[in-house]
Amino acid sequence: MGITKICCIGAGYVGGPTMAVIAQKCPHIQVTVVDLNTERIAAWNDADLSNIPIYEPGLDSIVGEARGRNLFFSTDVDKAIEEAQIIFISVNTPTKTYGKGKGMAADLKYIELCARQIARVAKDNKIVVEKSTLPVRTAEAIKSILDNTGNGVQFQILSNPEFLAEGTAVQDLLNPDRILIGGDATFEGQKAIQSLVDVYSNWVDTDKILTTNVWSSELSKLTANAFLAQRISSINAMSALCEKTGADVNEVAKAIGMDSRIGSKFLKASVGFGGSCFQKDILNLVYIAKSYGLNEVADYWEQVIIMNDHQKRRFSNKIVQTLYNTVSDKKIAFLGWAFKKDTNDTRESAAIYVADDLINEHANIAVYDPKVSSEKILNDLNYLETRSSVANASSITSFLNPYEACKNAHAIAILTEWDEFQTYDWQKIYNAMQKPAFIFDGRNLLNGAALREIGFVYQNIGS
Repeated sequence: MGITKICCIGAGYVGGPTMAVIAQKCPHIQVTVVDLNTERIAAWNDADLSNIPIYEPGLDSIVGEARGRNLFFSTDVDKAIEEAQIIFISVNTPTKTYGKGKGMAADLKYIELCARQIARVAKDNKIVVEKSTLPVRTAEAIKSILDNTGNGVQFQILSNPEFLAEGTAVQDLLNPDRILIGGDATFEGQKAIQSLVDVYSNWVDTDKILTTNVWSSELSKLTANAFLAQRISSINAMSALCEKTGADVNEVAKAIGMDSRIGSKFLKASVGFGGSCFQKDILNLVYIAKSYGLNEVADYWEQVIIMNDHQKRRFSNKIVQTLYNTVSDKKIAFLGWAFKKDTNDTRESAAIYVADDLINEHANIAVYDPKVSSEKILNDLNYLETRSSVANASSITSFLNPYEACKNAHAIAILTEWDEFQTYDWQKIYNAMQKPAFIFDGRNLLNGAALREIGFVYQNIGS
């Protein structure tokens, strides 16, 4: 069928940017992004494009070009579902915090609510596309709901996982490594696949569009994130060994990265990975493996998470030990709270857990991040439920100016690799700090030799 109307349920980090790019590249298709969160939709519709809720380089200009022309943001979910030929489901699939599978399995309640709403509203045939990251065979559950509670209309379920890296999401959408579409082998299933292929082929070469069965597509997303996270945990494990032996992890990474069988990407040692996908998807993979009795497979992948948690604890422990085994009542300045640069996403950020550890040691945390609000920082800490919100508020302060955040600090911890940190007047920062002045570079971002020349006690990861 010729697609003229698309709806996306979920206006978050995946749905918003993905639909904005589809709308920009397909001006003949009306794209409507719907969400029940009225504040979020209002932000997407804000006349000032700097206020859209997702920060990604280049996203504001794309939204500005397409919004009001063929890109719309709305809270009227039923209307968008009824009108659309293709419905993307891009809602949150967090790790379960209750019941069977607690702490590992994906919580699919929002996916099921979407399926039931589509079934209730749809009056004609629809293509339903899984865009959220889902456990393998979720499409089966969605199809069961749609076929048994619908209005007699025909639904085709496709899996079209996103492979976006936050901070480069717009470029990843404009120039993807691949587009993966999974569907049924039936005639109707293949027609549905082709309809989605036709949408993407408006700007993506067809040789980059892969089609598979639904189950392979669903599992490919989990597998991709697991492999990427595994590389980070692997180099972080070696960083600990480098620190003990006198090796330099950057030199080790460069040496092994030049091997064409290994490659150089995702070999940068750090305080640990964060973000919405890696930990959630690996835990999901662990749960799936255990549910099939593949305990050795589950143990293998769980170790990636264990190593990542260890790296964060190791970093906070190093700060305490270096500061004479006590950070009680000491000011520790955090530069960065987002889980990586060029995003305002803080989900599973290493900064949250390092701050939590240091507050347990009675430290006072001062935070500067160019894109993360003070409200978000406090909410992230409160979500851990380690202590009362009042106690958190008295232990952490956000600053709008990095120099103020670092003033009178005993130590600075680099938690996000924002480029601007490299351009600061570090002599000025040093002059305003307690002495000795420590820098703990959790991203291996700064010029250690230059900082030591100023007078800092500089420590990084893996050397």
